[in-house]
Amino acid sequence: MSTRAADLGTLAAEALAAHRAGDSRLMPEMVDRITPLLWRIARAQGLSSASAEDAVQTTWLRLVQSADRIEEDRAVLKWLVTTVRREAWAVSRKGRRDIVSDPIELPEDAQPDALLEVIEQLGRSDVLWTHVRELSERCRRLLVIIAYGDRPDYAAIAEGLGMPVGSIGPTRGRCLAKLRTALEADPQWAVTS
Repeated sequence: MSTRAADLGTLAAEALAAHRAGDSRLMPEMVDRITPLLWRIARAQGLSSASAEDAVQTTWLRLVQSADRIEEDRAVLKWLVTTVRREAWAVSRKGRRDIVSDPIELPEDAQPDALLEVIEQLGRSDVLWTHVRELSERCRRLLVIIAYGDRPDYAAIAEGLGMPVGSIGPTRGRCLAKLRTALEADPQWAVTS
């Protein structure tokens, strides 16, 4: 990672500006660092791994096609987040919504206890994502960005969500409290805990 690209928002802005100037050397680093965030955002919309990968790949393609139309370099991270969400929604609307859980491969000689453990983990994951999807869009977006961003850029998050930087922490706390309350009230969560 280059020292001048310490956060995702700055890296994205620098990479886009350089790309427009004919220097694409920062683009691979931007793709490597931002793709996990975009993938998690797509998955949070209920897509399977394969569908999420398609949504992310389409998002990167759209960036290349639209690079000259993005007026503010600093807005590219927000643009990417918005675009991947729209791509994910488009996939969902087409009726290709899949189960969120990734397939788990077990050895043929797996013991019943190991199978039970995997089933419990999958159940816990499904219960968690069910309650995450029930949060407000603002909470979902904030929690996903903070949870899966390598180094969350609070300025970019604030800009992307339209909120003051100083309210990110308190808002995150309230969102997590709502999620915790919903999970604690769900008997399925208690069973899988």
